[in-house]
Amino acid sequence: MTALLKQIFNFLKLLNSDTGTNQLAWGLSLGLILGFAPFISIQTLLVFALIFVFRVQLGAAFLSAFFFKFVAFLFDQPAHFLGKAVLENESLRPLFVSMYNMPFVPMTRFNNSIVMGSMIVSVLLLPFAFFGFKFAILKYRATVVARFKGTKFWKAFTATKLYNWYCTYDNLYG
Repeated sequence: MTALLKQIFNFLKLLNSDTGTNQLAWGLSLGLILGFAPFISIQTLLVFALIFVFRVQLGAAFLSAFFFKFVAFLFDQPAHFLGKAVLENESLRPLFVSMYNMPFVPMTRFNNSIVMGSMIVSVLLLPFAFFGFKFAILKYRATVVARFKGTKFWKAFTATKLYNWYCTYDNLYG
């Protein structure tokens, strides 16, 4: 539980800082795939591998996956129709038969219509989500954070010893 809270606090810290825009946007975008994918599957393991290899913000990915899990639940019926249409396509049948006979590919559960439809939608939405989240983060930083740092409350808070202690602690222990 504390690891999850630490990731969420790191996400909020990065959201309000001047760095890490791409890390946050990729974290939120890969959370889209995590939210649409089954919980224990090869797709989830591949996305986690991408998150850890490319230093994507983990708190953003978990937060986004939590939100998109609910969206995916609401999207099950259209995903079923899309996946059913793809799986019943006669021209793709030899591809699916050969994929099913491969060693680890059946563990992706691609033969489930909801999983197939959800994965198609999440992979198609990935680039749009990345650029949308990046734009939203930059806009948030330019308007909300800049306005908040200009308030009298923030200026008074940064003058306190508690804030100075926090800055020292943060610099020493990150």
